[in-house]
Amino acid sequence: MRRLTIVVSALVVALLIPVQSASAVDEVNTKRFRQAVTVGGIMSHERALQRIANRNGGTRASGTPGYEASVEYVEGRLQAAGYETTRQEFTFPFFRETTPAELQQVSPTPTDYETGTFDYSGSGDVTGTVVPIDIDIPPPAEAGTSDSGCEPEDFPPASPTEPQVALIQRGFCFFEVKAENAAAAGYDAVIIFNEGQEGRQELFIGTLGTPQDIPVVGLSFADASALYTAAQAGPVSVRVFTETEVDLEAKTWNVTADTPSGDADKVLVVGAHLDSVIEGPGINDNGSGTSLLLEMAEELSENNIRVRQKVRFAFWGAEESGLLGSEHYVENLSDDELGSIFANLNFDMVGSPNYVRFVYDGDGSDTELAGPPGSAEIESIFTDYFASQGLASAPTEFSGRSDYGPFIAVGIPAGGLFTGAEGVKTEEEAEIYGGTAGVAYDVNYHQAGDTINNVNTKALFEMGDAAAHTLLTLAKSRTGFFEDGSRMARKTLAADSFDFRGSHAVR
Repeated sequence: MRRLTIVVSALVVALLIPVQSASAVDEVNTKRFRQAVTVGGIMSHERALQRIANRNGGTRASGTPGYEASVEYVEGRLQAAGYETTRQEFTFPFFRETTPAELQQVSPTPTDYETGTFDYSGSGDVTGTVVPIDIDIPPPAEAGTSDSGCEPEDFPPASPTEPQVALIQRGFCFFEVKAENAAAAGYDAVIIFNEGQEGRQELFIGTLGTPQDIPVVGLSFADASALYTAAQAGPVSVRVFTETEVDLEAKTWNVTADTPSGDADKVLVVGAHLDSVIEGPGINDNGSGTSLLLEMAEELSENNIRVRQKVRFAFWGAEESGLLGSEHYVENLSDDELGSIFANLNFDMVGSPNYVRFVYDGDGSDTELAGPPGSAEIESIFTDYFASQGLASAPTEFSGRSDYGPFIAVGIPAGGLFTGAEGVKTEEEAEIYGGTAGVAYDVNYHQAGDTINNVNTKALFEMGDAAAHTLLTLAKSRTGFFEDGSRMARKTLAADSFDFRGSHAVR
């Protein structure tokens, strides 16, 4: 992220966002646009993306024919609506599992475990002794706090003669760090298991961000607890098998399109990632965000809605490989281009079947990290809209798990909507939003079951209206200044506050 920091430091004065608070926004009547953006229109694109996946091996992942067909579909629809499109090419490390992972206890109690290959795992067939690495059982009370494997000194030096397998708990540092620390200490394979708190107990498969040399697989908390207990009693031997494919120079694309009207010095970038994971068609993650963007772009054009600020619709590639498309886009902006972007809206999963109306916590009032100045105002536009409709909403953190990450890293205000992924709905959330407590927001997250039948159209309706309202409010605001007329410099957030290599599942 060093280049990003250097770029933003040149922007001593920059336009922030055309609002100070929700009440400071020029009155914008968004009703006509909201009525034009329909669930039927969104679902028509969802069906097209499902058909594309069906014709291309069940996936639309970057680096596959299914993704290229998705790019062509988006370009075709935008061009038919009167937009000029830009296809931005870049290369990335493509990864796929070519044979399902295997994990067995060989001795003292032969056992087959449910497992999976972490993205960017190396290939290997390793039989070795399990070595627990700074494990907390029972788990810490707070999720995401176990430091198992986060420091090189957590690892006893591995045997130089006998294969050994590191058993590591999920926690606050990134999976890539855990795997690299294990490899540096001489371990031949890694098992990463879920941390153990409510919502972090099932088998969990994440991404390592960059290609690794040793096999890395996942394990549930219950299975890992039993394995850990056995290892405390005496030597335990396991077999870890993975077979993977990596292409370090795979080609993929971002697609962007600007509204013909609007001030080119005040650009609102509205983004969603276009790719799915290899394992499935990604019709909620993130066909839902993609389809919402397409529907809004088409309706802006069809209804001849003129905007004061230019709107740039952006469809990102290789998000599931670590936010690589949005990161490439931001890194390759000139100083002037970066300075022209006053805000970013991000829509990543807006149709989860067991949904909550999550809004990114721009002011940091409920989560650990606020967005750059202006993010609080974006949050308030969303939350005020929901309140005006008698709908509850809840804050969700800027975790760095979606394509707003590279924007807020250079001080661009951001906001957006999210209906939930692998997290488990609480009793309180079920009372407020409906649905089923104790069940994931999206039980098919990152799986083959993320199909057209996985999308909640009620969520699409509610989130689609909120997205249309916020987009048009920002795009038609009159001033481009705060109420006191000042322009404010952006502040660069610490690059290590976020990890842009892991998509939704980095830690």
